[in-house]
Amino acid sequence: MISNKKNNDNKENRLLNTAFKLFTEKGIKDTSIQEIVDDASVAKGTFYLYFKDKYEIRDILIAKKSEKLFNDALASLRKNYISNFSDQIIYIINYVIDELTKNPILLKFISKNLSWGIYNKTVQKIYENAELKEDGLYNVFMKGIKDNNIKLENPDVTLFMIIELVSSTCFNSILYKDPLPIEEFKPYLYSTIRRFIEE
Repeated sequence: MISNKKNNDNKENRLLNTAFKLFTEKGIKDTSIQEIVDDASVAKGTFYLYFKDKYEIRDILIAKKSEKLFNDALASLRKNYISNFSDQIIYIINYVIDELTKNPILLKFISKNLSWGIYNKTVQKIYENAELKEDGLYNVFMKGIKDNNIKLENPDVTLFMIIELVSSTCFNSILYKDPLPIEEFKPYLYSTIRRFIEE
């Protein structure tokens, strides 16, 4: 029974990895489900066991990739002693921005959908894993607000706004240097994020 589950997980991961490779090489529009299953060496019927269509696999990939960015940032934060809550959030955001700057293919794929790693309902259904949820950015943010007695009218909305702000502005700043190159833009972004949290 265990080997069967492992085999199923392996097929799903092959489909996800293959779809990501094809989507980033050819674009979603020009990638067919047949190409994904051929490259992943699975039957077409197997694709539909896991995904409704290629847009669902795209959405899951965006959410997983953005979630991984935040989890990697949190892992890095834990290796550094930063006691100030605003500094912790800036550290996480800076880490994510630097990773996206190093990987423009990933940036273009995620596009302006960075918040999906935390707020996408599809991914929340996939991860019914309490350990992942407890260690995720959402819970770290909520705990930080509570522990530091920060009075926010709606912390959930504040976190969403921070991530959406980072996602939309950094996409243009990294790829097109608009309104400024990313390193010049960061101080403006970070002072705005601090105001979101500290006011």
